[in-house]
Amino acid sequence: MELLPIGRTYDFMGQRKFWITLSIALTLISTILCFVPGPNYGTDFRGGTEVEVAFMKQVDDHTVRSALESSGFQNPDVVAVRNSEGLSRFLIRVQDVTVVDDASKEKIKSALCYADEAKPVRDEASCPVDARATEVKFSLGGDKITARYENKANLETVKAQIAKVPGVSIRASATNPQEVNARDHRVEIQLQSKGDQLLDGLRAKLGSDVVPERALRVEWVGPKAGKQLRDSARNSVAIAIVFIMLYLAFRFDVRFAPGVVLACIHDAMVVIGVFIALHKEITLSTIAAVLTIVGYSMNDTVVVYDRIRENMSKYRGKPFATIINMSVSETLSRTILTSGATMLSVIAYLFLGTGVIKDFALAMVVGIIAGTYSSIYVAAPLTEWIDKRMSKSGSAGITDKHHRSASTVGRKVAPQA
Repeated sequence: MELLPIGRTYDFMGQRKFWITLSIALTLISTILCFVPGPNYGTDFRGGTEVEVAFMKQVDDHTVRSALESSGFQNPDVVAVRNSEGLSRFLIRVQDVTVVDDASKEKIKSALCYADEAKPVRDEASCPVDARATEVKFSLGGDKITARYENKANLETVKAQIAKVPGVSIRASATNPQEVNARDHRVEIQLQSKGDQLLDGLRAKLGSDVVPERALRVEWVGPKAGKQLRDSARNSVAIAIVFIMLYLAFRFDVRFAPGVVLACIHDAMVVIGVFIALHKEITLSTIAAVLTIVGYSMNDTVVVYDRIRENMSKYRGKPFATIINMSVSETLSRTILTSGATMLSVIAYLFLGTGVIKDFALAMVVGIIAGTYSSIYVAAPLTEWIDKRMSKSGSAGITDKHHRSASTVGRKVAPQA
């Protein structure tokens, strides 16, 4: 059974006004959504702490959110995660990253009897010889302190010093703090992270029989790192589109390149707009899907362009719009089959996947539809429009240039007298 009648030419260019208007409307709506209400960035881009917890009893997201707010966490994001066990599993995100800010760091240094240029004198009465730090370093997340001492440190004294600092707690463990290097008397102190405090707050409000001892997963990203990732993601998409334009200008004709670039921008904006409209998080996985879609759309457009170039040699003298209709009609069966096969596998992930996989599959489904449609109704009509404009301005059109170069093939040049 044939998917489309062979040999039939469809009038795609005759419908281009409607579809181009639709494309412009979708792009404008997506652009507006990027500002109002704006993208919902995930922890990768905005920074914060992300904890996945599998509760031991059934609870709802409202109960978890209320418990977190009463524990001091402002505007927590609680998302239910589907699982086969039937347990209450939630992905909890808070904007806080570390419990140790700059003021807390200074208090910890003072409690550890650390003396430097900023504070050259220590209180000798409250600083025994076995508890005088000569160096204090903090991890990026602020949940680990590394201190060096003049002599072998008294770990119990160190523990008592940290306990005096308000808002800071040592992680409960028999080996915390511990000496990690006896030669230079280096001690490592593990503090409670925001993830630990989050679980403790839930345990205090909901009970230890509901909240587990450990989270399934704890991740955090600092605000500076999140901004860098956001900038890098935007730059990666822009650089990919620029190199695609350069490749197509070299591979075909400079007038073909703008159509592909506009189609790629159209596809990327449609995907981002759908994610914002559905209140989906935009993460590194979303950017990976957008880059995949840009490549997929370019591949589909190149197939159409290559057939257009072949038909320009085969059907000389025909209008460029007619050649586009013939070329798109000839490649339409191939486009539907390849896009349909890809769509089947992606849809399976969309309905059966969870979390990041499901969002990636959603971006791919939207991108495949937008990419297939933009290759026909965005890239090709724009190329035809550019060709008309350049022909009116006095430059040779694509078909004119191609016909002149083809007519010189095999022509014998007469010898000069």
